[in-house]
Amino acid sequence: MPLKGFSALVLLVALLLSGCASMEAHDTKVGASMQTLGAGDVNGSITKLDEGMKADSDRKGLLYNLEKGELLRIANRYDESLERFGAADAIVKEWEETASKNPEKLLGTVGASLISERLKSYEGQDYEKVMLTVRMAQDRLSKGDFDQARVDIKRTHEREAIIQEFRSKETLAAEEEAKTKGVKTSSKELSGYPVESLNDPEVLALKNGYANAFGHYMSGYLYEALNEPDLAAPGYRKAIELRPGAPLLQNALKGLDSRAASYGRRTETDVLFVVESGMAPARESKRFTLPIPTRNGIVAASLAYPVIKPGDRSSLLKTVTIDKKRVSLEKITDFNVMARRALKDEMPGMMLRATIRLIAKGVMQDQMAKHFGIFGNIVGAVVATATEGADDRLWRGLPERIEVARIEMPPGKYNVHIGSLELPDPVEVSGAFMIVPVRIIDNRPYVGEMARFGKVVNIAESHQAQPAAKKPAGRAKRGTVKLNMGKHL
Repeated sequence: MPLKGFSALVLLVALLLSGCASMEAHDTKVGASMQTLGAGDVNGSITKLDEGMKADSDRKGLLYNLEKGELLRIANRYDESLERFGAADAIVKEWEETASKNPEKLLGTVGASLISERLKSYEGQDYEKVMLTVRMAQDRLSKGDFDQARVDIKRTHEREAIIQEFRSKETLAAEEEAKTKGVKTSSKELSGYPVESLNDPEVLALKNGYANAFGHYMSGYLYEALNEPDLAAPGYRKAIELRPGAPLLQNALKGLDSRAASYGRRTETDVLFVVESGMAPARESKRFTLPIPTRNGIVAASLAYPVIKPGDRSSLLKTVTIDKKRVSLEKITDFNVMARRALKDEMPGMMLRATIRLIAKGVMQDQMAKHFGIFGNIVGAVVATATEGADDRLWRGLPERIEVARIEMPPGKYNVHIGSLELPDPVEVSGAFMIVPVRIIDNRPYVGEMARFGKVVNIAESHQAQPAAKKPAGRAKRGTVKLNMGKHL
């Protein structure tokens, strides 16, 4: 082989393999941080994250800022959390701008096809984009910045609309490209792939892979707490649409008018417990066999695809106990299920790109063998294998699921248990509305700063505020709005 040709081969291999360093599994980068968090050392987990994602490309990327923002949030360092979330949000805003004004730029698949799915710039799962603005609103609520939280909630709805429009265009583009190239793929064709994880009834029940009921329920609750019932109602309705049949969501809408009528005259606090458990699922890269059409007929090719294991349903929490009063928790968002729904929706396009990539790599190997002989053929095969990896990136810091309980309580200090776990300090109930955020990781509860809206009035003030003509004999005791506590709101 001439020296010039050998140098060219070395350069080509170096360029192709330079991307392999970027293909380290995201779980590997954040694994130590997750373990440290599970052991109860939140600040240590932040240090471990910085050690695992220290490359400049990581620090400027979406995932680092999402992961760090979440850890800082768990540590109740809300200003720093918002700073990281703000950096992540700027990246998502760029995606939104492109998706709205130049969608064709995002619809291209050539770059991913030539080398690896894993080398694409990570744009975030759609449910992550949506949850980002919800998280920012939650941070602001814990800081008492209700006006800006309201803005973030509004942006959440706008973001969902952009995602919906873009994904419709993407589906049409993928179908057209598959038709043009004569490629027909289905996850059923992947030998050994756990298709049942994507066709789980919970996965199929989701309306889409981006909108979650919790975000819309929080929208309803926030607007209600700010005395804007006309805006609260659509939030509750959308939450019901996304998770039909949930009593908590239905009762929130059903009792909205009566609660709004008593606004400013409450003697008890409307307490919302937001209980987030576990960690978002890992997305593992595994190899499966796919039949690929070639000039010489159908060949079985081994390609890498992501797999998400279903969550552990046995670990669902059931109740919140406030002193001796017990109220049911209701799961309204499951990010394991949402991640699998997103993967199911993504799989057809992913398989199409894998097929195109396989053909491109075959051409590369053929050219390397033609110009550099058997050595080139061997190197081409090594490069093709080394650069083939499924995209395993997900926002791991998100909880696996979010459960909610809602109850009216007289102001005061209460000992609170989530399931069998006792919160480390009594919860001081106060205000007309109150949010109690709790994150549970490896049976360790992390309690966030509680948001409080308005004030309750004492019993005497409540009676004085009632006009004489509006005192029916059957009025609820103590001037409260009577609610069905057994079923919760």
